[in-house]
Amino acid sequence: MKQPVSRIDTTELTLNENLIYINRVAKVMKGGKRLRFAALVVTGDGQGHVGIGIGKANEVPVAISKGGAQAKKNIIKVQMAGSTIPHQVKVKFGASEVLLIPAAPGTGVIAGGSVRPVLEACGIKDILTKSLGNTNRINVAKATVLALGKLRNTKEEVARRKSPAPAASAPAPAAKEEVKPEKAEEVSGG
Repeated sequence: MKQPVSRIDTTELTLNENLIYINRVAKVMKGGKRLRFAALVVTGDGQGHVGIGIGKANEVPVAISKGGAQAKKNIIKVQMAGSTIPHQVKVKFGASEVLLIPAAPGTGVIAGGSVRPVLEACGIKDILTKSLGNTNRINVAKATVLALGKLRNTKEEVARRKSPAPAASAPAPAAKEEVKPEKAEEVSGG
């Protein structure tokens, strides 16, 4: 499901990392249980850039730093309409489904679970959301980022669709010249 993403230069952005969830994983070994940690981290600048990452390590701080590094690699630019989103969008990732609905100014972020930190890191102030299906935090966060990535500016999209298609690269057919058949001479047998 990886899509080629044009890389955004993160050196110019002032990014804030936020830890969404830490999962403690216990693997049963011969000598006992081996504990490892998976950290789900969201990073954003509050002005339309957001990314999520998952870091796994034997210790929590290392997992968080790995997740932050992964989140910086996966940053996307989100189309916004003021403090909300331009249109409604519904996206499914795995068994998790997220519905994002634009809201009037002053509504606030009506979201729960992993959706809220992703939207706050992005800088969206007014939005209504509904998380449908499975509530797995990782899949809900990924579905939210996919939904934000699918947003388009409605005015620009309408203008793009209404603009005439570019001329085809094939040359126009040449005008055919009429060829008059020559009179065939009758051959008389003698």
